Amino acid sequence: MKSYLVILIAGLSLPLTQLAELRGEVIPPINERFSQETEETPDFQRHLLPMFSKIGCNGRSCHGSFQGRGGFQLSLFGYDFKMDHDGLSERIDTDDPLESYALHKATNVEEHEGGERIKTGNWEYQVFLNWIEAGAKPVEKPYKLERLEVTPNEIVFQSAQDSQSLNVVAVWENGTREDVTPLCRFQSNDTSIAEVSENGEVTAQTAGDSHIVVFYDNGITAVPVIQPVSDRTGKNYPQVATPTRVDELVVQKLRKLGIVPSEKSRDEDFLRRVTLDITGTLPTPQQVQDFLADNSSDKRARKIDELLETPAYAAWWATRFNDITGNNINQLNNVSYNNNKVSEEWYEWVRHRFEQNMPYDKIVEGIVLAESQRSDETYEEYCKRMTEIYNDKSCESFADQESLPYFWARRNFQKPEDRSIGFAYTFLGIRIQCAQCHKHPFDQWTQEDFVQFQPIFSRTRYSPNGTDRDEYQAMLDKIDVDGKLRGNELRRELARKLGKGEVVPFPALVDQAPRVNRKKKNSKNSNTIGQTARVLGGEPFDLNEFQNPREPLMKWLRGDAQELFAKSFVNRVWANYFNRGIVEPTDDLSLANPPANEALLNHLAQGFIDHKFDIKWLHREICNSNTYQLSWQPNETNIQDDRNFSRAVPRRIHAEVAMDVIAQATSSSDENAVYLSDLKDRAIAIPGTAQGRGGNNYALTIFGKSSRDNNCDCDRSSEPTLLQTLYLNNDNEFLSEIDSRKGWLAELAKEWKAPFNAKTEQVPPKPKNYSEVVERFEAYLQKLKKQKDVEKIKTVKAKMKAYKARYGQAEENTEVVDAILDSNIDYTPAINTAYLRTLSRYPTQVELQRSLSAIESANNPVDGMRDIMWALLNTKEFIINH
Repeated sequence: MKSYLVILIAGLSLPLTQLAELRGEVIPPINERFSQETEETPDFQRHLLPMFSKIGCNGRSCHGSFQGRGGFQLSLFGYDFKMDHDGLSERIDTDDPLESYALHKATNVEEHEGGERIKTGNWEYQVFLNWIEAGAKPVEKPYKLERLEVTPNEIVFQSAQDSQSLNVVAVWENGTREDVTPLCRFQSNDTSIAEVSENGEVTAQTAGDSHIVVFYDNGITAVPVIQPVSDRTGKNYPQVATPTRVDELVVQKLRKLGIVPSEKSRDEDFLRRVTLDITGTLPTPQQVQDFLADNSSDKRARKIDELLETPAYAAWWATRFNDITGNNINQLNNVSYNNNKVSEEWYEWVRHRFEQNMPYDKIVEGIVLAESQRSDETYEEYCKRMTEIYNDKSCESFADQESLPYFWARRNFQKPEDRSIGFAYTFLGIRIQCAQCHKHPFDQWTQEDFVQFQPIFSRTRYSPNGTDRDEYQAMLDKIDVDGKLRGNELRRELARKLGKGEVVPFPALVDQAPRVNRKKKNSKNSNTIGQTARVLGGEPFDLNEFQNPREPLMKWLRGDAQELFAKSFVNRVWANYFNRGIVEPTDDLSLANPPANEALLNHLAQGFIDHKFDIKWLHREICNSNTYQLSWQPNETNIQDDRNFSRAVPRRIHAEVAMDVIAQATSSSDENAVYLSDLKDRAIAIPGTAQGRGGNNYALTIFGKSSRDNNCDCDRSSEPTLLQTLYLNNDNEFLSEIDSRKGWLAELAKEWKAPFNAKTEQVPPKPKNYSEVVERFEAYLQKLKKQKDVEKIKTVKAKMKAYKARYGQAEENTEVVDAILDSNIDYTPAINTAYLRTLSRYPTQVELQRSLSAIESANNPVDGMRDIMWALLNTKEFIINH
């Protein structure tokens, strides 16, 4: 009773905020507390700066810009407390607060380019005035925001123009809870779905789903907004099969949206889709036939398992991981003695690990903690090992090495700031570039976070002189290298000696020792200069405590950042199968860009962690779901859905895959049969970033192969373009695949005993006297016929035929062609095979009859089949994965 009286008496004199804190209640919103005169002192961090953000003072177009405005600059979105306080202090008058210049500007008493931001006498005015009257105190020790609690945490509207107000409570580290709704900024991620007012009132627009994002202090929270697209919700929702947890979580959201998933895909569609997605390869005609003939209930799961064990799987997914990690031959110049070989070694190192199904975190560890020189070897021993590998005299290859130092050797990855940005992009799927200059507008990272993250990357360098300069020089002397050689001349000389098998000094990844504090060199205390660093969101530590300065990074990825680390990889793998990530773009896992299905992403990420980063587990978990195996054909409820995975979304196949499947579809039967296992000349196994004109580089470029120049998944494109259409219509490189004398068309010609004239073979221009030469041949033949010189007739005929063929005038044996056309050859099997090779299905009866007519009307059956193959390769059904 006594304690109750103490609280009651104290409550009579305490301000409202302190009374609420004392009772453990939520502090009422600031607009209520300051709607009339009050003695409460606003806090600079919790109240003033969020209010300035709300009314736009520290936005990009006002005082938050890099140049400031009117000689006055604030930090963008108000996260540099000292800078903002210092700037304001020059514009306020604590002796006469009502005459403060900043207050007059905000109320437009003094002419203000930004107009009136605060009305005299309203709650914002009172907050600003009270803060000045109380001495305009700065932030002595920043408060740490624990979280934002938004009510409701999900909005489900029933129709357009319905509205719902949001309420936001800030929960601080010390337990204080305050209603900060009036101080929050609100943003709709799709205003066509829902609009939000500056006060947090959300109004439904068209049917669909999006998010409303709430900003306050360093907190960012997204609230899902849903308006059903049909009346098939709740009890009206049909029974839908959900055999896996993935399906349960997808349908859970579809039920709210009134979206019914498409039917399950046909076997031929599934087989083509999953083979392209997992291996970047088409199923062979025989594989299609066998799969369609298999009536077992587990044949899809068995096929997934089978594909994950093929060399093509490891090759294709190594290529995708090389995109993310930046294996760019142009950035590996002078990293070793053969730039192409460096890129190949990088690729093979990754491919080898995907083939072994090494856990993802172990693969990343081999990159993050990479070392050139093993702990138990000297620099010279390291160089000897590398020399043997380069000359194929070692029992192990570069792929067998424990780590991949080339990741740190790229020319565009040498500055600490570039490494900070690149590391976050590669392994966390986040964009921290903005934090280089200011608080990230859509994520939690501040400029201070970025600055303290950089030192971790500052001591690692790729040294052309190896780990020991004296040993390097001794090795040069040992192999009699001219001491005057420098730069490219020296590299060429060393490459020449390396080719002869001599042990040459190799560049190496070096972690520089901590800097010495020379003032304490003779002191008993440590003589190293302390170097404070901090992983994103972590606590500061002394970097000098680590022999390898990158150790904290790997510890972090397996610790506090593990969830984000797993999500970034899971999201990218999911995007490969569905044409979009659960978070899209896939490299922007920021707080303001929430997942389309948070529960789904959480399930896959946690499962990935629980299964010890087993990459094949992840593929199986996705591909065995009904969600992945749905048809591409929409129904009335999901025809507009492109973000909730209610159907397969047809998508253009990737550049390397496009080149490979064109070659595969037109290849000989023997080559076609081994495409999943034989990687020779496969575009999906090209190590580097070959682009431009020449070979198939031009085709790879126009079909959107990743240039690996930037920290952006958008470097790879699957967008259709006019150049792609022109390539498939009439590019000589493409047409020559159909016409290859080692290809399937030539094989058919041999089987049918028909003439095969490649239409795309290069024909030199006819000489001016071409007709005269042919006439002389013919006259000479007439003369020989009269002489009945059989041997000479054969010789001259052959020469004349060769001469005509050289200039594109090869004569068909019309008697042979007529015989073939008059024969009883059944072209149906060849037509079926053409469809199976390209579209992975049998032709319909209409397509079959049309194809038979094309052959019958052609000059010869091979020409007819050529036209059919050209047409099939130019269909959307061929170039699109569906």
